[in-house]
Amino acid sequence: MFYRTELKDHIRVPPRFFDMDVNESVIKAIKQKYDGFIDPEIGIVVDVFGLKEIKEGKIIPGDGAAYYEAIFEVITFKPELQEVLPGNIKDIADFGAFIALGPLDGMIHISQTMDDFVSFAKDKVLTGKESNRALKVGDICLARVIAVSFKDVTNPKLGLTMRQQGLGKLEWIEEEHKKEDSKKEDSKKEDKKEDKKEGKKENKK
Repeated sequence: MFYRTELKDHIRVPPRFFDMDVNESVIKAIKQKYDGFIDPEIGIVVDVFGLKEIKEGKIIPGDGAAYYEAIFEVITFKPELQEVLPGNIKDIADFGAFIALGPLDGMIHISQTMDDFVSFAKDKVLTGKESNRALKVGDICLARVIAVSFKDVTNPKLGLTMRQQGLGKLEWIEEEHKKEDSKKEDSKKEDKKEDKKEGKKENKK
């Protein structure tokens, strides 16, 4: 999920930014420092949303840069357990699929790619034995988050599943919706037939 998060920090503005407006130079310095920043509490910083407050700048002896205490907002991405996320299949291996979720990649174990026995082909395709469904690189999917780990801050781990109903490749989800709609239509037709039968019985009486 994406969040708008307020942060407070002392920002180092290097001399090469001194020809800019103060606000512009501080924002640029914040972007340099926080671009791709990862923290277990706030997640992954995607972009700087805006600057809320800047205090008077200070210069530290021996350092030509200026330091500003600033309060600013950033857009962060922090996946939550049970959250459903859209993404593109980035790569496929014999143990599962890797899915790109914007600022972060997730991994779907082969047993979690679909509710079927799945086999791996050398051309990087996962195929269901009973359903004959195929998952390939580039496919757009919906997956549910089942594990999140920030133990290695430089490389967070995200575990996903697509076994549940309403998840998986978008074409599979559309097929399920069509089947459900067809069942509803058949059920309505049966109800109408039953109503007609009941009506005829009443007329005979």
